[in-house]
Amino acid sequence: MSKSFSPRLLTAAIGLAVSTGVSAQLEEVIVTAQKREQSVQDVPIAISAFSADAMKAKGITEVSQLAGIAPNVILDTGTPFSGSTNTLAAYIRGIGQNDFAFNFDPGVGIYVDGVYLARTVGANVDLQDVERIEILKGPQGTLFGRNSVGGAISIVTKDPVIDEFSFEGEVSVGSYDRTDVAGFANIPLNDRMAATVAFSSKQRDGFLDRVPYPGAENYIVDGYNNFSHPQFETSDTEGGQDEWVVRAKLKIDINDDMTLTLGGDMNNVDSTQQANKLLDVDTTTAFGLFYNLCINTPVGVLDTIGFGPLCSTRGAFDANGNNVTPQNRVGYSGYLPQPIAGVNVDDNPYNDRLSWGSHFVHPDKDKTYATGNSFSKFDGYGLNAIYTWDISDSMEFKSITAYREMDWDVGMDLDGSPLDMLHTSFIMDQEQFSQEFQLNGVAMDDKLTYAMGLYWFEEEGILDDFVTFPAGLLQIYGPNDLWTEAWAVFANFNYQLTERLDITIGGRYTEESKEFEGYQSDLNGFNYKISTLYPVTPENQAILGFPVEGDPLRYFPKGKNDQEFDDFSPRVAVNYALTDDMNVYASVAKGFKSGSWTTRLSNPLDTAPAFNQEEAWSYELGIKSELLDRRLRINGAVFFTEYEDIQLNFQEGISPTFRNAGDAEIKGFDIDLNGYITDNFSFTMALGYVDAEYTEVLEGAGITEDFALPKTPEWQVSIGPRYQISLGNGGTLTLNLDYRYQDELYNDTENSPELIRDSISVLNGSVTYTSPDENYDIILGGTNLTDERYLITGQAQRAGGQIYGSYNRPEEYYLTFRYRN
Repeated sequence: MSKSFSPRLLTAAIGLAVSTGVSAQLEEVIVTAQKREQSVQDVPIAISAFSADAMKAKGITEVSQLAGIAPNVILDTGTPFSGSTNTLAAYIRGIGQNDFAFNFDPGVGIYVDGVYLARTVGANVDLQDVERIEILKGPQGTLFGRNSVGGAISIVTKDPVIDEFSFEGEVSVGSYDRTDVAGFANIPLNDRMAATVAFSSKQRDGFLDRVPYPGAENYIVDGYNNFSHPQFETSDTEGGQDEWVVRAKLKIDINDDMTLTLGGDMNNVDSTQQANKLLDVDTTTAFGLFYNLCINTPVGVLDTIGFGPLCSTRGAFDANGNNVTPQNRVGYSGYLPQPIAGVNVDDNPYNDRLSWGSHFVHPDKDKTYATGNSFSKFDGYGLNAIYTWDISDSMEFKSITAYREMDWDVGMDLDGSPLDMLHTSFIMDQEQFSQEFQLNGVAMDDKLTYAMGLYWFEEEGILDDFVTFPAGLLQIYGPNDLWTEAWAVFANFNYQLTERLDITIGGRYTEESKEFEGYQSDLNGFNYKISTLYPVTPENQAILGFPVEGDPLRYFPKGKNDQEFDDFSPRVAVNYALTDDMNVYASVAKGFKSGSWTTRLSNPLDTAPAFNQEEAWSYELGIKSELLDRRLRINGAVFFTEYEDIQLNFQEGISPTFRNAGDAEIKGFDIDLNGYITDNFSFTMALGYVDAEYTEVLEGAGITEDFALPKTPEWQVSIGPRYQISLGNGGTLTLNLDYRYQDELYNDTENSPELIRDSISVLNGSVTYTSPDENYDIILGGTNLTDERYLITGQAQRAGGQIYGSYNRPEEYYLTFRYRN
């Protein structure tokens, strides 16, 4: 299934770059990976860094697109049943997160201007006003803290410039009625104040068409008014985009030593659901089997075998005939669906229902028989204040204060049919506050460089789950309340031992407290009905283990659950300058991610199931080099990671639950290259290799040591040649190509064969005309030019009877006009 890849491609690229008579030089890349500005060549960390110009040249407009040019990095848009492409599944060197749930923290930290984004929802950040992006690989616990166990992605936006007005705007049109508008302005206000304003709007139609199932009009199907959901909104296509972002900054030079920068951003999404395709059907497991049994078996037979109550979707009733199902959940109209017992074998032809089966798997990747909910709505905003004080020529104090809030609603039809076999929807309301104080400086005749700080973080919010299984046989209503409080102290010291040798020693101590209360309920009383312990009585409730007296459908025990975590994450690195243009380094670093609770249950429990924190120790050897008078840059690292108490998502019955899987070892290498072959011909190249394997799997995890870690391909390579042609009128024509190869990977923990992402080869390209005065560009480009289709994400919901997934976008073309003063 895997296509072969030979590392000799790398040797060939380097050979091409070694040529004479070239005067062009690579630009210096400045990063702040160690809380101060440094050349990326001087930082003993494996970093893939991208400037704004480099990203514009490749047509990159959001974080997820960087995966194609950064080695050993997976940045997928969307996670299983998240329904939203602004949700980011980020993995670096085999460590990350593949869920949007509030109770599960990411394994790769996303930071915008030093502010941590706690949720993966909304983390696929728009890049219109970005100055640069730094992808730091390996644990970054010392300087970035919790939940950067796999690495960190630091996004730095443009700062206002006091004495210069500038504007840049662009309009793009393209396939699927794409219309994108974006702009950035730098506005001086006086000799001590300036502001920036950036905006971006993206719109395009979906590429997955919803088509009628032949003959469905002759059958009864339930409507969304019957079951719980945030709201109802359907669509004719899936995978569309309709969003806008506004970001602004105000910079105030209080005096020569003090600066205050105030920032804010707003993000609005009002799109269809992420494109979802039914891949396979299972009618032999729980709900596929039960549903077909109910509709195709006479009522008398169902009653005889005790399945009569099972085939009711009218809710749960007590011994007196009172409905004990709560009626105050969101989106429920109070209308009860029709009974489904024996409807296909009675004397009434007008109540027949479609049977569940593989006939709903449409053969076309871009067509589905879905009819249900389809929306993704997001409103988020953030405010921050960054205060810097140059205490002296050798010491700086910095304060970063930030508040963020978001509201997210999403609804998906996952079964790809006119039936309500698997419909999910969610509400997430979240807010966070963070405060960081830094003291940075140099001492001891500039031999010692230090960064010290204190950090405080608080987050709270709710996540409501609404899940309907076949025609309402099981109706999950799952409100969850969560709260987190964390503080940390950190320090990082770099000492120049000799002219060529320096050592870095740092560490971060973190304490974290979490609280959780879960209210998940089985609104149709399915547990009672399937066990034949029906109707709902206190006695039957006790036998089945529903833990809350007077609330017979609630799975979770009453009351708040709490956990506390503490961690010390050290880092030691030794850096040696072999020459003025070549450094080698060795480092060891630790990162951690705190534990939590799983919020999705299939059965009642007397305690909320918790999982422990995970940790990673990484050992790295690296080289940073600039050769041939800065015409060729080669940065690379080999690494070995011990990954312990891995937190993974496991399918347990109908429920995707979280638990610790065991331990693993991850080793490999990554290489970034940039170079000029001639003054007009440049290239970028990235090569990554990962060998990841479990060394221990905990009992009951549901996997073995022979399984592969999710989202972890063995080989990744990208090659990006760029050729510039001078025209007779003084303008230029620039040809860009970006080729990406990636080995196969598994999209889920259980390595489901239906969800394998086969090895892929993707080609993007563009032609850019730049005017003689460089005031405008005209760009004609295409993405996925070979129309390579592969699964981005998916779920094997075998208990429900559905295996589904989301394919990447097909071949597309665009035309962009960009103006700058």
